[in-house]
Amino acid sequence: MKSEQQYIELYQEAASIIKAKSCPVMNAVRNEAFSTFQCLGFPSKKVERYKYTDVDAAFAPNYGISLSPLTVKPSSYIFNIKDAPIDVTPYYHRVADVTDAITALNTALVHETLLVYVPKNTVVEDPVVVDNYLRGTAATMMNRRVLIVMEQGAKATIVMNDKATDKQQYLTTQVVEVYCHDNATLDLYEIEETTPLCARFSNVYIREGRDCSVKHNVFTLFNGLTRNLCDVYLQGEHGEVTLNGCAIGSGSRHIDNNTLIHHQVPQCVSRECYKYVVDDKSVGAFAGKILVDKDAQKTSSHETNANLCASSDARMYTQPMLEIYADDVKCAHGSTVGVMDEAALFYMRQRGIPEDEARALLKNAFMGEVVDQVKNEALRQKLYVKVEKRFRGDFEKCEDCQLCKK
Repeated sequence: MKSEQQYIELYQEAASIIKAKSCPVMNAVRNEAFSTFQCLGFPSKKVERYKYTDVDAAFAPNYGISLSPLTVKPSSYIFNIKDAPIDVTPYYHRVADVTDAITALNTALVHETLLVYVPKNTVVEDPVVVDNYLRGTAATMMNRRVLIVMEQGAKATIVMNDKATDKQQYLTTQVVEVYCHDNATLDLYEIEETTPLCARFSNVYIREGRDCSVKHNVFTLFNGLTRNLCDVYLQGEHGEVTLNGCAIGSGSRHIDNNTLIHHQVPQCVSRECYKYVVDDKSVGAFAGKILVDKDAQKTSSHETNANLCASSDARMYTQPMLEIYADDVKCAHGSTVGVMDEAALFYMRQRGIPEDEARALLKNAFMGEVVDQVKNEALRQKLYVKVEKRFRGDFEKCEDCQLCKK
């Protein structure tokens, strides 16, 4: 039996319970999503966007599904979708790729949605923080859904933290849909600090209007198997998007980032910078496509993927791509894979710095470019500390509980 069969049976057995715990706007698309998943099954490595991750193997274990209620603290901007202050029908499951198997499975199984809603011309001064804690006494599957609606002229920073608190096997699917109306500004951060027993599949879909500015920053600091997808659709002129990624792999960890930036209208700007440090027998993968439609003249786009293999057994796969149908554009992309600078190591050793310390310093400096892009000062300093601790091996000492590392 292939892995998808157990999830087909799970939905058939639990659909009535899931629907009873959910709401009409989610239930309206649930059966169609399940049918899509039934037809697709899990993507094999022959599917281009999943060529670096064995999805079937990740979903093979027999997980129990979590139907725990969503805990939402009183807030002016965060809601359970059941209590949404706006009509979410035009937003829910409208930008997500309905032909993606992971998105379809999530849509079928998820029972609650977290809504972050920022009204017109509202500036949220402090970051909106969403903490996702994995807890359990047995192997558990968590399905999460987040809907972010930024109305015209709204501005906010949203930080999503993933943490695991037990030595249990966890599987997480997450779908985040982001709608930025004209002149909205959003800084969105995903920070993962889980355990080697965790598998995480996160799909983020972003739709931008005119004169928008969006930054999506993903930090994979401690994990097991991680597969992040981010698709951005620039649909209003003078829109800007920046995608930044920091991925740190050690042991036998697997980190796969797959991105698409689709320029659909003229005069938009996109920037992308993903950096990896892979050590021991870890595996990193990056595939990023910039797609420029024929009407998207005056597009400016730059994509960079830089990677450091700190061990001869580590593996890095990189695939930056440009697909351009317009003739008046400025687009560039590049990728590098290198090893530790032995000359720099020798120089530091000659000055009395122990080898482990020297290696940690070089790795930390390599990642500095990504952390420097964090606009919020407090968050930037916190990430500097977390990245430094990661390279010094501090996370390894208590990998069963990350709660103390907030």
